[in-house]
Amino acid sequence: MDVADTPSGPTRRSLLIGGAAGVAAVSLPIAGQAADDAATAPVGAPVDAAGLTRITLQVNGQPRPLAIDARVSLLDALREHLRLTGSKKGCDHGQCGACTVLVNGRRINSCLTLAVMHEGDAVTTIEGLGVPPTLHAMQAAFVKHDGFQCGYCTPGQICSAVGMLAELRGGMPSHVTADLAGRPSLSDEELRERMSGNICRCAAYPNIVAAIRDVAGAAA
Repeated sequence: MDVADTPSGPTRRSLLIGGAAGVAAVSLPIAGQAADDAATAPVGAPVDAAGLTRITLQVNGQPRPLAIDARVSLLDALREHLRLTGSKKGCDHGQCGACTVLVNGRRINSCLTLAVMHEGDAVTTIEGLGVPPTLHAMQAAFVKHDGFQCGYCTPGQICSAVGMLAELRGGMPSHVTADLAGRPSLSDEELRERMSGNICRCAAYPNIVAAIRDVAGAAA
């Protein structure tokens, strides 16, 4: 015979009721997973019978159709689905910058955005900037100034540097820009602040700064 809970602890009945409630709570999200996936996809994005969303990304100047789970990050779409492995997965939390790519000319952390959000956007990876023997000026400068050691962060550093110089040319201020009405200059403080989202664990920062300054000077 069951009795009410006592100060010494719960009864068998209360334990059984609690266990049943826990099973129901776990089952509900699983049952509604397909509906949640469909809701995650952009409005109007086609979803096939397997629950995959069909999108087309413009990657390095080429249309790349994909059928992916709506929860796939842009980084995973590039690396795992399109086999563009130049963009690296470092922290997967947007803290190291190894996954930096350019989207419509703006640098972003590709691990923090969903691929389905970039239907039709122009995505440029390190492979799209240039390949030997035709390197982008920033790639060539990194080689010239030894702006790397292990090289793991280098693709993100280069993409970020290209995007950063474009921001500077556009007059976009940073956290350390003194005159928000004026045109920011590439001081050491500005450069370090603007590149602070890209970590080099090998500490090749002086060489990275030299490479960026080389390109910035040539473009001036």
